[in-house]
Amino acid sequence: MTHGMRTDTYPPYLDGGGRDWRDTATRYALLPLRIFLGVTFIYAGLDKLTDGAFLKDSGAGSIGDTMRAVRDSSAIPALVDMALKSPVGFGYAMAFGELAVGIGTLLGVLTRLAALGGALISLSLWLTVSWASDPYYYGNDLAYLMAWLPLVLAGAPVLSLDAAWRSRRRRRAGTLAR
Repeated sequence: MTHGMRTDTYPPYLDGGGRDWRDTATRYALLPLRIFLGVTFIYAGLDKLTDGAFLKDSGAGSIGDTMRAVRDSSAIPALVDMALKSPVGFGYAMAFGELAVGIGTLLGVLTRLAALGGALISLSLWLTVSWASDPYYYGNDLAYLMAWLPLVLAGAPVLSLDAAWRSRRRRRAGTLAR
């Protein structure tokens, strides 16, 4: 008995022109993660650049005071000490790094490299700022680190400039082979 809804057929724009719908779903599986991480890192970078207190050496909400507060509880105090040599410079580097990672991830430009950058930012934040979170899952930086890993491995196979460039190279190679 049928219930009026078939689950085995999809229009060509969803199934990739004859592909099984599961293959299409697999190709698009990382897209929501990519959008989330891209938007989040763009927002984080812009938030740092527009926050009047953050990019200061000292004062409530400043990068300097934040780094001094976490120094003794971080896994790698030397990393915090390095940031404390120039807290404002470190704050700008962090903000522009997050912007670059977010834009690259969202647009799918050098996605694996952008994701590696995001993973390294998340790793450094986990080992410094959120290391003392107890239990460990209260800190979000470890979760962000794990979220970046699939994009480091798989890149952005659909709806990305990387995919467009790859397709263009294949077309050119096919034209040259003829």
